[in-house]
Amino acid sequence: MIGYHANPQATAETIDTEGWLHSGDLGVMDPRGYVRITGRVKEMIIRGGENHFPVEIENVLLEHPTVAEVAVVGLPDEQWGEVIACFIRSEGNQTLDVSDLHSHCRSHMSPQKTPTVWCHVQEFPLTGSGKIEKFMLRDKFPAGDYAPLERS
Repeated sequence: MIGYHANPQATAETIDTEGWLHSGDLGVMDPRGYVRITGRVKEMIIRGGENHFPVEIENVLLEHPTVAEVAVVGLPDEQWGEVIACFIRSEGNQTLDVSDLHSHCRSHMSPQKTPTVWCHVQEFPLTGSGKIEKFMLRDKFPAGDYAPLERS
């Protein structure tokens, strides 16, 4: 890619002076040299100085039988910088048991990756291509559009 059509600012933000394209994707390379995309830089949550990748947390939660869809985002927090928030659409609109979801997370990943804010959603805001608009969740939560669930 040599640049964005008629958009020099976007080109300068994406392609560095040495010609490297910075896509914003995060990935890991396996021993055979294959790269697996693991997330996006913009979605990374920085909680108390530690980097957390939403896709890792989402994959754990998708293994829970009541979870149909999930989106994990960072919400601003004065103490931690960001806290991990989880927005879940349940299978068949089942009631979510936050304590059970919390226990599920704790048994499959380290404690600091476990969300502290849990919200049940009926449907997600989607892009035209059907992807969850995580920035909308992050922006609408403080406005009260999503009510956090309490742990039982």
